[in-house]
Order: sequence, then structure tokens, then C-alpha cells
Amino acid sequence: MAGCAGHGDWWMPVPDRPPVTCGCPCPQPCRSRLIAPEESNSMIPSPPPSRPVWTRRLLLSVPLVLAVAAGAAFLGMLHGMEDGHFDPRGVPSPLIGKPVPVFDLPAQTPSPEGFTSAALTQHGHPVLVNFFASWCVPCKIEQPALMALKQRGIALWGIAYKDKPEAAAAMLKADGNPYQRIARDAAGGTAIDWGVYGVPETYFVDPKGIVRWKWAGPLTEQVIKDQIEPLLKAYP
Repeated sequence: MAGCAGHGDWWMPVPDRPPVTCGCPCPQPCRSRLIAPEESNSMIPSPPPSRPVWTRRLLLSVPLVLAVAAGAAFLGMLHGMEDGHFDPRGVPSPLIGKPVPVFDLPAQTPSPEGFTSAALTQHGHPVLVNFFASWCVPCKIEQPALMALKQRGIALWGIAYKDKPEAAAAMLKADGNPYQRIARDAAGGTAIDWGVYGVPETYFVDPKGIVRWKWAGPLTEQVIKDQIEPLLKAYP
């Protein structure tokens, strides 16, 4: 509805009012009322209020803060793994105190033969069973510790987890082979039976074939000293 030609948009016609003389050069008497400019402006819909600048900045910063915190936690875990202070034994293993799962795995080059669950009990001494893979970066981190176990004559048997035979063989050739025997778990079924969450993982099996200890993550010299040596004394 148009306003009065003489007063502009703030002179709004009101049909239910009687004609009045408005004192303007209107061609027709106005059925209207005079609306102040500020009242007229108040009738214009206002846009919805936007969030304060500080709120928008806070919302944008939340993902960045979470990413930084996650990165710091991951770096702390890696440093802890290197010096032996990160203890992933908080990841429970239902195998502790129980016989090893039944399995029969083929050989992984360069080992001439694989091994079975029964073979772990036929030597009269404890065995460390280590799950590894060539694509596993932490597996390379623990390689010096594994070679140290070999030099000390500690029985260490390896299981290549979901790895290509040629890739695992190339890794062992390049980095050194710390294992007395190596088997291949191509599909990962045996690892599931052992409760493997990821590689590397190491299990201590006593002479009777009972799982006594599990370590999830790279072995280090500190772990050998604090964890494995006491086990060797307890289960000779």
C-alpha cells in the first residue's frame, strides 16, 4: 500500500480513519495517520542477530585444539616407547595364564620351516613369540632390541602378520633376522586367536605352553631389563 505523495513512505494510509486535512499538497484528502520516521523504521524486519566474533573464533579453534592435543599424545607415546616408560599392558589379554591357541603356520623365508602351537612346548624352555610386518614402522624401531635378544641366546620366534612373503623376506635381509623360526600368518587368523590388536606384539610362552605375558608395541632394552629378564628367571 503506497504512502502519501506529499509525506513519503512514513505517511501511511489507514482506510478505517475519516478524511483529514494533512496540510500537504495531496490531490486527495488522506485517510491516514502521521507515523514518525523512527516508528516507520521499526516496522522493517531486522536480520537475525549474528554470533559474536569471539564465539565464531572459539568454534573455529576447537578442531585445531583437538588436533594439537592428539598429536602431543601420540608423540608422548612414541617417546615413551623409545625409553620403555610407555606401558601398553593396560590393553588386556584374555590369554594370560592360558595355553597358546592351536595353530599350524607355514614357513616364512628365510626360515626353512614354520611352526605349530605344539612346537612351543617341545623344547623345554620359554619362547618369545613376536608378531611383525614389513609395513609396520614400529617393528623397525624394535629391531635393535630383537637383535640383542638373539645375541643373548633368548628364543625368539616370529610370525609375519598379513604381509607379502617377499616383502617380509626383504625386510629381514636388510635389517637382520633375529628369529630362530619364522611362520607366516597371511590372513591374520592366528593373530586374531592370540588377541593381537596390532603389530608389533610380543608374547612370553613358558615351557609348558602357557602365555605369561604380553607386550603391545616395540620392545626396547628397558623393557627387556624390566619385564623379560624377570620372566626368564621365573619360568626357566
